[in-house]
Amino acid sequence: MRGGPSVLGIVLAGGEGKRLMPLTADRAKPAVTFGGMYRLVDFVLSSLVNGDILRICVLTQYKSHSLDRHVTTTWRMSSLLGNYVTPVPAQQRLGRRWYLGSADAILQSLNLVNDEQPDYIAVFGADHVYRMDPRQMLQRHIESGAGVTVAGIKVPRAEASSFGIITPASDGARVERFLEKPTDPPGLPGDPGRVFASMGNYLFSTKVLVDALYRDAEDERSVHDMGGSILPMLTERGVAQLYDFDENHVPGESARQHGYWRDVGTIDTYYEAHMDLIPDRPVFDLDNRRWPIYTHPGQLPPARFIGAGIASESIISPGCVVRGQVTRSVLSPGVMVGEGAVVQGSVLHDNVRIGRGAVVRGSILDKNVDVPPGATIGVNPERDQELYTVSKNGVIALGKGQPVL
Repeated sequence: MRGGPSVLGIVLAGGEGKRLMPLTADRAKPAVTFGGMYRLVDFVLSSLVNGDILRICVLTQYKSHSLDRHVTTTWRMSSLLGNYVTPVPAQQRLGRRWYLGSADAILQSLNLVNDEQPDYIAVFGADHVYRMDPRQMLQRHIESGAGVTVAGIKVPRAEASSFGIITPASDGARVERFLEKPTDPPGLPGDPGRVFASMGNYLFSTKVLVDALYRDAEDERSVHDMGGSILPMLTERGVAQLYDFDENHVPGESARQHGYWRDVGTIDTYYEAHMDLIPDRPVFDLDNRRWPIYTHPGQLPPARFIGAGIASESIISPGCVVRGQVTRSVLSPGVMVGEGAVVQGSVLHDNVRIGRGAVVRGSILDKNVDVPPGATIGVNPERDQELYTVSKNGVIALGKGQPVL
């Protein structure tokens, strides 16, 4: 922030994303397409940049080429003002080993911190869908004098095993316990059916983070993870504070959209988050001119609807050509829907082709999938189970360029 405290953004983007297979078979999870034109990493970067955190390092590792290319070609900041968003690959600075965990990733990249000498460090995850104003969280962190402030959101207690869980102290601010993916955590006082889940977004006072990373590196029993190691350590020291995401208000959001955050770590949650985008009054609206989600739009013509081509309650990206019927779906750039084809409740990535008379229902098709004329996906469940990846909730997923049989 110009004239204010200096903040370095560190985005953890090295995740493998095994639960999102086959979409992550050829790319890192943060590089997965979302909402037609975006990548998952665009959501965290947009929040940081909109919130005036303009020096950002994106730590990458797993199959990072697609992610590195997207960041370098899309996120070009003003070098005149010294701002940047830069991908930082694993560099083996501390020996011939890759990152052992998210905490080790930052430890091995402390040269970035030493170069910038920031007052505070924002460590944010790269694979969630949301809008957030980090300035409000930073202000709370500074006022409290905490060593680390953890963004938390209330989720049903039954979902606790998927998240790091924050137990607030009696004052509602200090973190009393931090449990990584517990099976049976205590509910909140007065609200026993819910718990505070960590959003994976942390604000650190620089010295506190650096000291904690060195301590963690000396612990041979540690998993060297931010949620599994660093947060429990700082919680025990009494320097961790909770920031309730419900208190964060983004310019331009409606009451219906307030507090939206989705962990899209599985095929089902990824699919459900897409369905959140398409109603008449979506719970997450991509069109917020006061807090935009930035990406590279590409050089494509407007979408076209030819003959009997029609789309309803859908997102249709540039370069699409629709000759068939599309309902409750999200189409990325360059998708072709042939005459008489039917696409229902599906997510189609770049350059997918749906042949004449084909039917696609309840599916996610990664880029360059070619559905032959007359083929069906999502019509015969037993056949789909034999041929494709099918999620717990019945969503069918095909990987990049996967043949349709």
